[in-house]
Amino acid sequence: MERSPSQGVTQLLVAWTHGEQAALDQLVPLVHAELQRLAHRHMARERPGHTLQTTGLVNEVYLRLVDVKQVRWQDRVHFFAVSSQLMRRILVDFARSRRYLKRGGGAQKVTFDEALIPSPKRGQDLVLLDDALNALERVDARKSRVVELRFFGGLSVEETAEVLKVSQETILRDWKLAKAWLTREMSKAETNSPVADGSDE
Repeated sequence: MERSPSQGVTQLLVAWTHGEQAALDQLVPLVHAELQRLAHRHMARERPGHTLQTTGLVNEVYLRLVDVKQVRWQDRVHFFAVSSQLMRRILVDFARSRRYLKRGGGAQKVTFDEALIPSPKRGQDLVLLDDALNALERVDARKSRVVELRFFGGLSVEETAEVLKVSQETILRDWKLAKAWLTREMSKAETNSPVADGSDE
């Protein structure tokens, strides 16, 4: 019986987990298009003219995936969730290195909506969101992961529940509470930011 693309990805991930490096070479063409879509989703929240482009972000993820040793891959959903987390980390590191937050470098604002559709009018900013997410993780790690998977990874409620091994009702409840918590924290942080009063070093 012929394997579905999803089954093929899962089997290659399992083989990679068990040290078969050749499995990664076979995996790349199966996941490349979806990684491109995921990268485009991330880049849509960045300011126009961002130095890092979609293809560059995907390439950087591939480089980091090669170094990922501790992950025991479960399936394709898990793979794309981890890939999304890597993309977020790459973009946040990039933003911090350019000090966009401190100097008001035009980073796009980040807000939440149920549809999770990127908009050019989203309010500020990736670094603020990252700081708030890290703070939320210390308070409630699962809610932080829900935001990571849904907002950044674009996973559905069903897929997020599958990754976190909880009910869809739990995901919906966590999502609602996490959005309110993060919005409040980001608002406080923005008010206290040097950018808010126009100061600079």
